[in-house]
Amino acid sequence: MINTVIFDMDGLLIDSEPLWGVAMQEVFLSVGVELSPELTSLTTGLRTKEVVSYWHDYFKWNSKSPEQVTTEIIESVTGKILREGQAMEGLHYILDFFQQRNFKMGLASSSPMQLIQSVLDHLGIRQSFHAVISAEFEPYGKPHPAVYLSCARELNSNPLSCLAFEDSVTGMTAAKAARMKVVVVPEAHKRNDKRFGLADMQLDSLLEFNDAQFAKL
Repeated sequence: MINTVIFDMDGLLIDSEPLWGVAMQEVFLSVGVELSPELTSLTTGLRTKEVVSYWHDYFKWNSKSPEQVTTEIIESVTGKILREGQAMEGLHYILDFFQQRNFKMGLASSSPMQLIQSVLDHLGIRQSFHAVISAEFEPYGKPHPAVYLSCARELNSNPLSCLAFEDSVTGMTAAKAARMKVVVVPEAHKRNDKRFGLADMQLDSLLEFNDAQFAKL
């Protein structure tokens, strides 16, 4: 019986993916690397340090350390989110839906904890979650299931009793590997990605989820 819900954050609860893209493009330009939106999308869902490592291995710049680039990206995107970040459609609806049904609620994000805390305060939803876990502190990031398993453990929930909400293939893969049910809500231009067929349900908006949809899981 599903009694726990765990949410991803970026691109699901807050419309931050475009802001991540801009921040990465700006910081990577400072080391002479130009990333198109297509290239940026290749690393969606990974931890920031993994994104930087991926492109450092490819472009091999030496003007700044990968650690410095990682720090600058996180600082940049945090500032952009606090200035411009908007809640995704249906954010408060979906949180209320599960709160009214007394679900245990967690958040499992690839973002660093510093950014997660800023987003929770920015959106005013900190009190909605009984556990908040960052893959920053896990040995492996998504698509490895570690962050989802840690969140379930923190909630004292069996992974088989958990429902995960995700927006990316990487995150969906992590939640499925943790043996959880998964609902995906991809960005409009990614909805036809056949890899989302691995999910238990695909929606266009959080607002589409209801008791009838829940019963199908």
